[in-house]
Amino acid sequence: MNLQRFLPPLARRALAIPAIATLVLAAVPIALASAAEPKRDDIVGTWVVVAPDAPFTHHMFVFNADGTMQQANPDAGNPDNSDSDGKGIWIRKHDKILGKFVEVTADRKTAKFVSRGEVSYEVEVSGNTLKGTASAKFFGPDEQLLRGPLSTPLEGKRVTLP
Repeated sequence: MNLQRFLPPLARRALAIPAIATLVLAAVPIALASAAEPKRDDIVGTWVVVAPDAPFTHHMFVFNADGTMQQANPDAGNPDNSDSDGKGIWIRKHDKILGKFVEVTADRKTAKFVSRGEVSYEVEVSGNTLKGTASAKFFGPDEQLLRGPLSTPLEGKRVTLP
């Protein structure tokens, strides 16, 4: 049963005002919360990165909004050692991204641990490209430095939809 037909127009308007005010007041916290959300950093996304002096030149980097990142390249790209995907962190310092990822390597013939690789990098993003440098150090089972620092330039392009 529709009770509105029994109410005079003035009473219907009087009931509508608190309902509209409630809707407006409920929308304010939502608008404030979305305005307070941090701006997404331009590094966040998936990148094809070329490191010309690395054992295998082409890599995939994924930068997450929470300051973590992943690096991957074909395992068969290194004929001597098998290496894991790299897992790491990044921060923004002014207009540069500073970060580091770690990977583990194993001897292909013996399947034994060879080293822990630590790759530090510094890049700048411009639209859908990035440029910078990386430096790698490799540590053996007893934490001694085996190789490095080994440097390479980095150039990347963001993976985008067609």
